[in-house]
Amino acid sequence: MNPKVDLFLSKVKKWQQELETLRSIILDCQLTEELKWGVPCYTFNDANVVLIHGFKEYCAIGFFKGALLQDTDGILIQQGENSQSARQIRYTGMDEIIEKQAVLKAYIFEAIEVEKAGLKVDYKKTSEYNIPQEFQTILNEMPELKTAFQALTPGRQRAYLLYFADPKQSKTRTARVEKYIQQILDGKGLTDCTCGLSRKMPYCDGSHKFIR
Repeated sequence: MNPKVDLFLSKVKKWQQELETLRSIILDCQLTEELKWGVPCYTFNDANVVLIHGFKEYCAIGFFKGALLQDTDGILIQQGENSQSARQIRYTGMDEIIEKQAVLKAYIFEAIEVEKAGLKVDYKKTSEYNIPQEFQTILNEMPELKTAFQALTPGRQRAYLLYFADPKQSKTRTARVEKYIQQILDGKGLTDCTCGLSRKMPYCDGSHKFIR
C-alpha cells in the first residue's frame, strides 16, 4: 500500500468507500501501487495495467490495454469514440463491486497476462485520420507549419487532428487551428505548456511548476 494513495483516498469525498474496495481487490492481485496523473495507478514490472478514479455519475477501474481483453462478460466500456486502447468497468455502488469481485479479478489477471506476453495495441496510423479542410488549407499556405506538424510524434499529431475536427462549424474549426499554430511551430503537443510541461495531470498551471 502506497502512502501517497492513502493520502489521496483520505481526501476523496465521493466514492471513497468504493475506491478503497477497488484498491483492496487490485492489491490482492499483486500489482504495485503508485500515484500517477493524480490517481491511484497499478503496475506490473513498471508497465501500467489499471487505474481507479471517480467521476460525477460513477467510479471506475480503467484498463490501459482493455481493447486486448476478451471481455467475456461484456462489461468493458470504451471511454470515448476515439479511445483505441483503454477500457473501463464502471460502478455506481458498493453492491456492484462486491457482487462482481471475482469477475473483476479475472479481468485484472488477464490484463497482467497481456503484459507478461508483451502484447501491443495496434493503433490506427496517423495517416488514416482525416485532416480537416480548414487545417489543410493553412498547412498549404504555411510550409513551415506542415514541416513542424510532421515532425511531431504520431500521438501529438492524432491529438491535434481529433481536436481540430471535433467542432461542427467551420469557423470554430478554423479558430482552433489558428490558436495552436504557434504551439505546433514550437514543437509542442496539444496538452503541452509552452514551458514544456504537460497540462494533463500532473500538469503546468501557467506558473511552470508541476501541479499534482
